[in-house]
Amino acid sequence: MARVLIVGSGIAGLTTALHASQLHAHDVTVVTKGALAESNTRYAQGGIAAATALDDSAILHAQDTIRAGAGLTDETAARVLADEGAAAIRSLIAWGVLFDHRPGSSEPDRALEAAHSRPRVLHAGGDATGAAIEAALVTAVRASGVAIREHTMLTDLVLADASGIRARSAHPLPADQTPMHPGGADTDGSSRVVGIEVLRADGGREVLLADAVVLATGGAGQLYSHTTNPAIATGDGLAAALRAGIATADLEFYQFHPTTLAAPGNFLVSEAVRGEGAVLRNERGERFMVGVHPDAELAPRDVVARAIAAEMAKQNGVPVNLDARGIDRETVATRFPTIMAACAAAGFDLADGLVPVVPAAHYYMGGIATDLDGRTSHAGLFAVGEAACTGVHGANRLASNSLLEGAVFGRRVAAALGHDPFPEPVEGMDEASRTPFPEPVEGMEDPLRQTQGTSGTGVDRSELQALMWHYAGLTRSGVGLATAAARLRVWAEASGARDDRTADRERIETDNLLTVARALVAAAQARRESRGAHSRTDHPQTDAIATREATRTLQTQGL
Repeated sequence: MARVLIVGSGIAGLTTALHASQLHAHDVTVVTKGALAESNTRYAQGGIAAATALDDSAILHAQDTIRAGAGLTDETAARVLADEGAAAIRSLIAWGVLFDHRPGSSEPDRALEAAHSRPRVLHAGGDATGAAIEAALVTAVRASGVAIREHTMLTDLVLADASGIRARSAHPLPADQTPMHPGGADTDGSSRVVGIEVLRADGGREVLLADAVVLATGGAGQLYSHTTNPAIATGDGLAAALRAGIATADLEFYQFHPTTLAAPGNFLVSEAVRGEGAVLRNERGERFMVGVHPDAELAPRDVVARAIAAEMAKQNGVPVNLDARGIDRETVATRFPTIMAACAAAGFDLADGLVPVVPAAHYYMGGIATDLDGRTSHAGLFAVGEAACTGVHGANRLASNSLLEGAVFGRRVAAALGHDPFPEPVEGMDEASRTPFPEPVEGMEDPLRQTQGTSGTGVDRSELQALMWHYAGLTRSGVGLATAAARLRVWAEASGARDDRTADRERIETDNLLTVARALVAAAQARRESRGAHSRTDHPQTDAIATREATRTLQTQGL
């Protein structure tokens, strides 16, 4: 019986686990940093897009996905996403997800969102779609026989080559390494992933060996001062992959959601509100999006987010306002109860007033490079969901395609786990699994506890987030990126001088953010154009020929 480790418990990880347990006689274990139900999926409001209506089609959905991707979308991946969307929805329903229906009808209630040509976005619980999906999947997984390891944090990948176990230590990305193309370690197929290192809640370290590892670890929204992502989104899987020399792609493209509540917490105000008719106004009450894009408030996210930022700059940083007064109050209350309550808690009336909104980091289009079945550059390692990059989103993700991505490609990864041959065990694996790690020191605080401030790396996380927001956020420049790269390298040198084995969760998370930040900045420096979510003031043009750096790895540059 093959051993499969799935790291992450959002829609991508749990869908993979459920399909794998149903399709194959595998020993499947889900490993997750927090509680099983804690993930980015839980916070998704907008819904899940799929062509399920008679006046819609997978062809139209694929075309919308490709158009939103600003010339970089992998068209085959987009067609797979759209073609297999309806089947993914049926699986979610079978696992207990109850999608909203029109009053008095058996027909699902489908909403229109930005850059979609048809109303195709399904919701559950109004604006609590992610929470409804996560709850159903958690219940299904707990009943499935899949093993669960909660409060267990990935610290690194375990690699092996022909001579046996070759690498098994958690460490930050060395200061003299940066993602480049082509080349880098381990791209010749001679090594493979045979497990993971984890930090337990009691402070102990452990090696978990497997025939296959699936990284479904989500994004890295905590790179930025303002984000819609929960505190757990620290790029753990991507950072581990970068350290291991796994190929990555599109790391310069981070999507910023245009509308989050301008109040502590950056609560996301779903695109669906604009889909129902809400508009954006500046402090003079003018609809500024009308002159920016033909689709106005329903333009692609990168366009709307940058337009909001530009308008805020004109009014000395004052947020713009979302105006939903053109939607009747009953519709607002029915469709957006969670958003309405969050606005009310902050002192705003979504249905009968102006709500101040600002952009925030939302979704990473880049990630671990995979094929359409989740295979990576290294045997034994798969990636899926936001942690992966199939190219399906190109330079800018279409609204409500992220949940669908996890469901569709999770099913494909599970299928691949069934028909891909598992290699013979590597010499030394048994010994590696028995290698002791330091036990927790008596009186030590919980290493998986969430804390703030200086992490022991010499890096204050809020400083890192502010640096990335200012120099590698919505708009970038060559000078700004160089400034960020230099500062990140100084921090990396300080971080790399410390003892890994004393690290707690916050230290490891901050190291992971530092690793991903350096990779993102290097990728942004390499792309000397503006495209989708990547906008450079010193290179405002979009090149006529779109190029994807699809095989970035680590390569020593002597920086």
